[in-house]
Order: sequence, then structure tokens, then C-alpha cells
Amino acid sequence: MPQVVVAGPASWNSIVRVGALPTGPGTQFASGHDDALGGTSAGKALTLARLGVDVTLRTALGDDDAAAHIREALTHPRLTVAAAVGHGPSERHLNLMTPDGARASVYLHLPPDPGPVPAAVTEAVAWADVVVADLADHVRAVLPIARAAGVPLWCDLHDWDGVTGFHREFADAADVVVASEERLPGVRAFLAERVAAGARWAVCTAGARGAVGLGRTEGWVQVPAVPVARVLDTNGAGDAFVAGLLLGHLEGRDLRAAMHLGAAAGALTVASPGLVADADADTVHALAGPL
Repeated sequence: MPQVVVAGPASWNSIVRVGALPTGPGTQFASGHDDALGGTSAGKALTLARLGVDVTLRTALGDDDAAAHIREALTHPRLTVAAAVGHGPSERHLNLMTPDGARASVYLHLPPDPGPVPAAVTEAVAWADVVVADLADHVRAVLPIARAAGVPLWCDLHDWDGVTGFHREFADAADVVVASEERLPGVRAFLAERVAAGARWAVCTAGARGAVGLGRTEGWVQVPAVPVARVLDTNGAGDAFVAGLLLGHLEGRDLRAAMHLGAAAGALTVASPGLVADADADTVHALAGPL
């Protein structure tokens, strides 16, 4: 059975639905609001678990009520939460969401420093098929552990501009990189640079316009987004794409097939409320179609 270690943020978020994102001072009424699981690593870990992958999530939590909510939301028989607990609040965001899926996210709290990587997580890395290292300062300590163990390292660079220094260590360490096209001045040039630097796969997502990727052996691949009847919640769509892509890798599929699985997982998430769709691997395969 495949095993994956995901390292990075898990949060408890306040989701506020508004007609449009603010463009300046003013007042508007929300159409609804609720609190829910957030965090890019939480989204990947729970999606992978629902897809049938055994996952260890290395994250940082506080000692507040939000931590209990996060743990409850992450309950799954295939998911082990290896959380470092510190004194203080857990990570929290305020997300303003519009009906077309646009989002403005405000960090309310960052988690306490989790300290050194414990032996149990180092052992989990050694046994893992893949380590996913998400963007957080405390995850930097996981990068050399994965490299020393010879375990393939995946990094989701989100909306990196290709320049900002915070992301560079993650990008340079990764065997597979995924990024959004949102802030990249040249998508194909960026992907070619990453593969030339040593990545096996480099993939860039473009929301409803699908995704483009470059494989060291497969060359250029472009796949469309999977259409959905109605977008309910775009939170977690990128994380679901990475999880679907990773599922394809673990199944031994090539880049094109894996990207189709990523697109299907992302579509199921945006068509569902909350961070993670309630869907298994069979559902993702059925939506992806023949591979």
C-alpha cells in the first residue's frame, strides 16, 4: 500500500461569502459564513487518504479549541496526524469568497514553532513513497531528511512568481513541482527551467483553463479542466489537483494520465462544499475518463 508524508499547514478557517471582493473602504453584507478545515497540507493529506493512500501529516497546532476542530476534521483511518503542539493559537485564516470562486485570504494567526522534526516523522519519511513539502518555514527541516532518505520530494509552489526567495529552497529541492500560473510571467519558460534544474515533472495549473506540464521523458502535456455544473467552493482545488496527480504517479501512470486525474480531483472539490470532496479513487478515475 502506498505511503505518503505531507508536511505543512493545517488551519481552522472562517469562510465569509460575499458578492464581490472589496476594492476599497466600504460596507457590504455577507450571504453566509461558517468555520471549516483549511490549510494546504490538510487538504492534500485528507484528499489522499480518501483516495486510498496511507498518509502521515506533519503539522503544527496550538493548544486552543481550533486545534481540536482541526483534529476532528482530519479524522480518517488512513491518515495519521503527527502534530507538534505548542502554546498559543493554531493557524487561522479569514477567507472572503465570491460566487465565482475568487478569494481573499487574511492570516489571523500563525501556529507556534513546532521545533525539531521528531524521530517518528523521520522514520515515516524513510518508509514513504513520496514526501510532499508545503510552503512553511517549519517544513524546511523536512527537506534534507527526505533528500537523505532518497525519497521523491514534491513541492506545491502555489502562486510563486519564480523570483521570491521564500519559495526557492523548496523549488530547488523538488523532484516534482506544481505551481499556479497566476503570477508567473512565462509559464513554459518556468516549467522548462524547473525540468532543466532536475525536476522529473513540472506542472502549472490555470483553473478553468486546465493545466500544462513538462516531463523529463514525456515532453509537453496540456490537459483541459473537467467541467462542473456548479462551482460551490474553490478552497482546496489546487491541493486536490496535486493529490490526484500524485495518485497517478503512485499508480505508475505517465504525466498526461496523472494530470487528468489531478483535473478530475480538482473538479470534484470545486463542485463540493468544504476543503475536500467526499470522493474515492474510483470516482476520480470515472470522472477522468479513459487514461
